[in-house]
Amino acid sequence: MKDQIYEFFQKLDRSLFVDAQFQHLAGRDHPLPIGFNQTISQPTLVLYMTLELDLNRDCRVLEIGTGSGYQTALLAHFAAQVYTVERIPELAQKAEKRLLSLGYENIFFRLGDGSQGWEEFSPYDRIIVTAGAARIPDTLLKQLKPDGKMIIPIGPSNNQQLLLVTKDDNNQIKETSLAEVRFVEFKGRFGWS
Repeated sequence: MKDQIYEFFQKLDRSLFVDAQFQHLAGRDHPLPIGFNQTISQPTLVLYMTLELDLNRDCRVLEIGTGSGYQTALLAHFAAQVYTVERIPELAQKAEKRLLSLGYENIFFRLGDGSQGWEEFSPYDRIIVTAGAARIPDTLLKQLKPDGKMIIPIGPSNNQQLLLVTKDDNNQIKETSLAEVRFVEFKGRFGWS
């Protein structure tokens, strides 16, 4: 599966997920603004996080922070369903329009507070969070299946640890630090302030 993800990643045109004034920069490996003080992450980080999720075709994935929809497209191509939550209405609408125009039918969209997850369709095999939180939201841990995996940046605003969080059959949680990263702030009660 990792080879297939890498191959699709190479083909996925990042310029489709940024506004016109940034499309000429889409091929570069760095974050770009998408409006509302939000960014699209650098492609190599998006790929890395996707690979660390260890997806399979039966996975139900919860994504917190739809953003531009770039990460969402990569997830949807290799999972059964993606449930994605975005708090900014304009970004949510743009991403949904983009992803539907690309033919994705296995993505479900929600506008709201990502710290609450999406309980209605839980539990999830995989959860990915694309904003830096001060700590792991309990609500998301509860919505992660036994044998599930979650990727989440944790730490202060200037530098977070990208954590791989796993839950075993006995609901025991293990955290593994994967890399140092810098994401926009997770809003709500799990944010930095």
